Amino acid sequence: MPEKLTRILYVEDDESIAQIVMMTLEDLGGFTAIHCDSGQKALETVIDFAPQLILMDVMMPKMSGPETLEHLRKMPGAKDIPVVFVTAKAQIHEQEAYMKLGATGIIVKPFDPMTLSEEVTSLWDRFNANLDKSQATGPV
Repeated sequence: MPEKLTRILYVEDDESIAQIVMMTLEDLGGFTAIHCDSGQKALETVIDFAPQLILMDVMMPKMSGPETLEHLRKMPGAKDIPVVFVTAKAQIHEQEAYMKLGATGIIVKPFDPMTLSEEVTSLWDRFNANLDKSQATGPV
């Protein structure tokens, strides 16, 4: 049985969006969440906070979401944490590119704050179901 999702790291440079998402995750979703306003801060925070899931904006100054994901995948304590991109850049070819980079899923902006926690939980459940399947079949 997969563990319940409780800890989320949210990476977003837009403060107004971050406030809405944090309120939604904590108040409606009941999650423990930490917000980082840059990819660099996320890299500095991820090991100590040990999130189960990372929600990350794609377009951020200095270090984009995909660049941050690339760095996370090289960090021993963070390389297996599922990352969900939250982005307005969500055309099919863009979504495919994010998934090829190793994203677990995509949440498209604008999103409905009232259903965001459910969407995050659904992505978490799907990630764990896929993980269970791959562990059950073992190496090929």
